[in-house]
Amino acid sequence: METIFAVSSGAPPAAIAVLRLSGPNAFEAAELLAGTLPEPRRAGLRALHDPASGEMLDRALVLTFPGPRTASGEDLVELHLHGGRAVVRAVETALGAIPGLRPAEPGEFTRRALHNGRLDLSEAEGLGDLLMAETEAQRRMAVRAVEGGVRRQVDGWAARLLDLSAQVEAQLDHSDEDDVAGGAESLAGIHAGARALADDIAQVLARPPVERLRDGLRVVLAGPPNAGKSTLLNALAGRDAAIVSDIAGTTRDRIEAPVVRGGTAWLLIDTAGLADATIDPIEAIGIDRARAALEEADIVLWLGDGAAPSHPAVLSLHARADLAERAGISGERLAISAATGAGLDMLWQRLDALAAELLPPTDQIALNNRQRSLAARAESGLRLAALQHEMLLLAEDLRGARYALDAITGRVGVEAMLDALFSRFCIGK
Repeated sequence: METIFAVSSGAPPAAIAVLRLSGPNAFEAAELLAGTLPEPRRAGLRALHDPASGEMLDRALVLTFPGPRTASGEDLVELHLHGGRAVVRAVETALGAIPGLRPAEPGEFTRRALHNGRLDLSEAEGLGDLLMAETEAQRRMAVRAVEGGVRRQVDGWAARLLDLSAQVEAQLDHSDEDDVAGGAESLAGIHAGARALADDIAQVLARPPVERLRDGLRVVLAGPPNAGKSTLLNALAGRDAAIVSDIAGTTRDRIEAPVVRGGTAWLLIDTAGLADATIDPIEAIGIDRARAALEEADIVLWLGDGAAPSHPAVLSLHARADLAERAGISGERLAISAATGAGLDMLWQRLDALAAELLPPTDQIALNNRQRSLAARAESGLRLAALQHEMLLLAEDLRGARYALDAITGRVGVEAMLDALFSRFCIGK
């Protein structure tokens, strides 16, 4: 395996640039630059020289970490360089000229840690979320995953499932032996265990997905043309994200504006005005996209005077309440004026109240969409097993459930999605 290197700290220029080497030739390469290396896990000041020309490159702190007890599970070296671009570039050039060394690819350090058993797939996904975290809630949830919260939950499920499988296999292979329990009573116990485990998995699946916390709650502003959606979007976003005009139908496509407010991430989405019919083909496309946005919305802000669309989380607004011709017709709707700011604080309060119900609690584990799909598959297998009286088929249902749980933590069947996961990581991770 090749030895890789990359800057793992912030992009230069900076006060310090931490350049990491990981792989079988990490120590040898570091010796070529620094001479005698310090003791493992102790920093030593060394002059770094280009192995080819002998030219001094920098004076840096050098630390060595023998594998496998390292972040990557391999021999690892850190060079704490002065953080100028020219210094970093010169050291990288010198390292790249050493046979067996090459620059790391995005997420390759973490990928090697995964393959070397230093972390599992759920922890790697949590690390990816931690690198992208912008709010305190996102950080707390990501840290919980990085520290093994999801893994421990799944390992607990897997241990109980393995016990059920062992009971079934014992029935299949040794039912004629006196020390192996059998019969209807034993089968009833297996069924009860499968139902109980399925119920526990379902309880976690009932929590909101991590994506709502990570990507932001999708708030779709919808209503007929010229209802004030774009003006309200700009007011909520605090900037001119959408074009505002008195001409109906100005908004033809979805306009998205990410907002972080009060520690919660939001994605505000302006949509084309909904109309029953139109002869304008571009407007028709916009209407179709608006309806698609409604189906994907976590929350809908309805600005029309008619009945709001069916949705589990919809707030009906009486928009443009500052206009004289719209006075006194709000009914049960929240009266707001994006122009004057009236009602916007109350609108945010209602959005925050909905967010408390729609976001996963940060003091408990929550699953992302990939993990939820696999956990749901495991639950389904357990439900089938709880109804199965044929031992061979019961064993197969439990085996399928075990495979799904193992895929959550990366023990099986994950190579196809690793490239997509690690492409989100920076080079030095």
